[in-house]
Amino acid sequence: MNDVTSTHATLEKTKRTNQHGTNYWRARELMNALEYDRWENFEAVIDKAKAACLNYGVDVQNHFLETTQKVGIGSGAERKVKDYWLSKHACYLIAMNGDPTSKPKIAAAQTYFAIQTQRQEQSDQDGSQRLEWREKVKEATKELNSAAKNAGVERYGIFHDHGYRGLYGMSLPEIKKRKRIPDADNLFDRAGLTELAANAFRATQTKEALKKRNIKGEKSASDTHFQIAQKVRTTMKETGGTVPEDLPAESSIAKLAQNKHTKKIPN
Repeated sequence: MNDVTSTHATLEKTKRTNQHGTNYWRARELMNALEYDRWENFEAVIDKAKAACLNYGVDVQNHFLETTQKVGIGSGAERKVKDYWLSKHACYLIAMNGDPTSKPKIAAAQTYFAIQTQRQEQSDQDGSQRLEWREKVKEATKELNSAAKNAGVERYGIFHDHGYRGLYGMSLPEIKKRKRIPDADNLFDRAGLTELAANAFRATQTKEALKKRNIKGEKSASDTHFQIAQKVRTTMKETGGTVPEDLPAESSIAKLAQNKHTKKIPN
């Protein structure tokens, strides 16, 4: 069993469901699943994830609920230690703030929590989750462009085309034609949760690769973008999901945003 399969199985096993049908995880169980040895190190990643949550304008308490649990310390004695109840969104942010280069299971967790958003799609009645994920894609793309610039990319159209071809197997105009999206519409404004999550994951992973591997040169950066996007596509197929070009276009999220009051929704 490879890292992706074993990690996904562990995360499914440790997943809990509350009385409202919402999935959540315990931080200390997630720590073990991601192979962190020390709580202090893992809590540092939690703190980064909480900061990211604040940056998205989402209430941290809706996703990171501090609690305690009892652990054995020998001779039948127990003591209380700090823990958290974590939403799926919190787990995703924790995975995204870990280091996938030193801990392969973090990369596997990133794919797990990204693809898991597909299960939320049917219950997303008012579009709040789509609005939240659309903002994540915008921010991830902004950070990717910055990393690409540092790598020496000047022709961003070519660079991003490599990402589209890796993830969708076709160019942006071909994607829009397949989904019957007008040329004037932004692809991500017409994307559903699963497609947005896949693109956020593609962008963040490519950004990290460009920085961690110290990629230099436009061709090398574009090739890296293609390779990582292709891996995200493979993961979607292996987990039984629909490949992104076959996901249906949704109603315009720009129009949806105009008709909604801004609010914070727990995952």
